[in-house]
Amino acid sequence: MKKISYFLLLLVLGLITVAGIAIDQPIKKKNKSPNLIVIMTDDMGWADVGFNGCKDIPTPNIDVIADQGVKFNEGYVSFPVCGPSRAGFLTGRYQDRFGYTTNPSIDPNNAISGLPVEEETIAQVLNKADYKSAIIGKWHMGTNPVFHPLVRGFDYFYGFLSGGHNYFPENLTLNGLSEVTSKWGWYRTKIIENRENVETTDYLTDELTNSAVKYIKKQADAGENFMVYLAYNAPHTPLQATEKYLSRFPNITNKKRKTYAAMVSAVDDGVGRVLQTLKDKGVDENTIIVFLSDNGGAHNNASDNGPLRGKKGDLFEGGVRVPFAMRWKGVIPEGQTYENAVSSLDIMATIVAQTDVKISKERPLDGVNLIPYLTGKNKGAPHDYLFWRKWEKNAMAVRYGNYKLVANSNQDTTPSELFDLSKDGAETINIKSEHKKVVADLTKEWNHWNAQLKDRVFPTLSGDKWWVAE
Repeated sequence: MKKISYFLLLLVLGLITVAGIAIDQPIKKKNKSPNLIVIMTDDMGWADVGFNGCKDIPTPNIDVIADQGVKFNEGYVSFPVCGPSRAGFLTGRYQDRFGYTTNPSIDPNNAISGLPVEEETIAQVLNKADYKSAIIGKWHMGTNPVFHPLVRGFDYFYGFLSGGHNYFPENLTLNGLSEVTSKWGWYRTKIIENRENVETTDYLTDELTNSAVKYIKKQADAGENFMVYLAYNAPHTPLQATEKYLSRFPNITNKKRKTYAAMVSAVDDGVGRVLQTLKDKGVDENTIIVFLSDNGGAHNNASDNGPLRGKKGDLFEGGVRVPFAMRWKGVIPEGQTYENAVSSLDIMATIVAQTDVKISKERPLDGVNLIPYLTGKNKGAPHDYLFWRKWEKNAMAVRYGNYKLVANSNQDTTPSELFDLSKDGAETINIKSEHKKVVADLTKEWNHWNAQLKDRVFPTLSGDKWWVAE
């Protein structure tokens, strides 16, 4: 009895250790890397979010990301069209480094037409840090089995493999790409969960949100680090919306703009549900959430790029400058507007920097970790230069500081233009003749960058009529 009493006394005094840990010392938990959620819209105009001044389409939930974090006033993507832009984001590298110069063919029999298997996706990299990853929505990185999301690092896929889709479930009648008999027929294929077709009953944007919420809950409950790439196809054409969302805009008389607004509103609802799920599961302070569009607003979907020149497909600001915001509660100071140029390429570098993963020296990232810049630890600009190339059109652009040199069409036949974006964000005043040395220097830098790139490595969407070749 005396021995037992003595043992209890020692236990109370904290003099006994269990598994090498002093009883009277708090157990130190290992610092956990943040989760990552990237919400990407499709063909959304720069001026179509509240944090960029939109008046006719309320986006209160999307605005929360900017209000509780940072809005990037000059946030760019690496290409003004869907496929290459997404390839750049997914790898953190300029997509022309591996020949992804335009949208690839949708041919499921083509094992070249997609994101080269030699390139590591953000999911493959984060796997090394024990992250689980989901791609929900639009893939557009190739339809052959070698490109499937489940073999490119993602452990969950819910969406479609091609570049566009119908939104109404009654239109999704094809059991797969093998049943496509005409161009754009892939818009009518059924939604895929992992590798199997599933029957859907909801408006597609809502279906994608449902899947994202379900996945977040699952991973949060398991206590695992996760990454979700929520790749909405809205507000890409076809312009389709349910009465639930259309009824919110009785004052918009233009039919296309009204439908576009409804589609954006559906996305905003989805963002709100994602944010609420993070809060409900207690992981909102340990999750980096990014919102952006894959390129600027398109000419055919009633989007609005505001004061920016150009549209989807252009190397002018309207094609490559997008609504872009990031939140990491407790780390990124709230309510800031960041004025230096940033890129979608920076997303991967930012999350990788929060882990112990080392990037291959053979395929270094082109993006940078933005956190030191957003917290004020680094007062400089994240990028010296940002580059763009349209290989098929022999077009180019380069930004250095406030200067931007751009040849939006064939630069052999169309003279390039130089703009000072600090004074002329709309790119209306060509100052090339007054700044010849600047033009020469930027041209030299672009040529040096261009020499590192590859020509297109796959058939294009328009050049491969696989659906009639069988």
